[in-house]
Amino acid sequence: MKVAPRRAESKGARASPFGAARRLASGAAPAMNRAMRTTPPARPSDDAPAPRWPVMLETPGWRDFALLDSGHGRKLERYGPYRIVRPEAQALWSPRLGEAEWERADAVFTGGKDEEADGRWRYRTPLPETWPMRWRWPDGEVKFLGRFTAFRHVGFFPEQETHWIWFSKLIRDARRPLKVLNLFGYTGIASFVAASAGAQVTHVDASKKAVGWARENQALSGMEELPVRWIVDDAMKFVEREVRRGNRYDGIILDPPKFGRGPKGEVWDIFEHLPEMMRLCRALLSDRALFLLISAYSIRASFMAVHELTAEVLSGLTGTLESGELLIREEGGGRALSTSLFSRWSAGGV
Repeated sequence: MKVAPRRAESKGARASPFGAARRLASGAAPAMNRAMRTTPPARPSDDAPAPRWPVMLETPGWRDFALLDSGHGRKLERYGPYRIVRPEAQALWSPRLGEAEWERADAVFTGGKDEEADGRWRYRTPLPETWPMRWRWPDGEVKFLGRFTAFRHVGFFPEQETHWIWFSKLIRDARRPLKVLNLFGYTGIASFVAASAGAQVTHVDASKKAVGWARENQALSGMEELPVRWIVDDAMKFVEREVRRGNRYDGIILDPPKFGRGPKGEVWDIFEHLPEMMRLCRALLSDRALFLLISAYSIRASFMAVHELTAEVLSGLTGTLESGELLIREEGGGRALSTSLFSRWSAGGV
């Protein structure tokens, strides 16, 4: 279920167009991230995933996206040709750029201090309803539409690129048919990446509007032939039915909101419903499952809360469970802004 939408080129990496994000996603973290990672206690048994935390995955930005500055509870970003200003509670520090740079923004989101609350955009000049963007990764390119929404978002979450690269490689390297479930799938970028890597994808979102937006992105990318099955449904009800049907998946992606309502008024509260959702997802993993990934935005919790829940749910599986935060680095190598927490499990050797 999802009502509110939620959610590489590096200037310093000429040899690779994917820079730090690719190195982090593939496990070859730069020195800064190695220093930020501690070693947790050894795994409790041989049939439990080996824990790895904290893992800080960093996105430096790319041609169509950059975090230009942040501070005083705001962030200044570039999305394609437009500069926008949005609230950011994590930005407790002072901006580096002068106020004149911030005043050059094409759009400023006002009101709706809560992540899931409505607000409005103030435009410096008239802007089109949508505009084209693109993201490239080692195996292809996704084109998609940016759009100003009442929930301050514009249609995608750039920090997720580290995850997109990660599961794309897992799917491609498996060299066998795979089924992937994308819950709370929003505008479809994760689904396109997984399908492009070779998986059959089931994309689920409670918002008919979001799924329609995803279909627009699919057409814009010329990916109409990709094996993506589109489902408009409450995520909890869908996975309950899938368990009863005996369906299984080799990979599961979850990007749930903090709070939302389904198409028939179903209520989603991440603190109340996530444990059961995770247990249902465990039941949906196939005997040769490859990965499970969960990201969570705008919740008052440590990544350890999600890590320990995921570790409990995945008891009996081997592989690696790494947890931490997603970061966006300011353009030019400035400060790192934490945007969300995550846990992701990979089977390893499957």
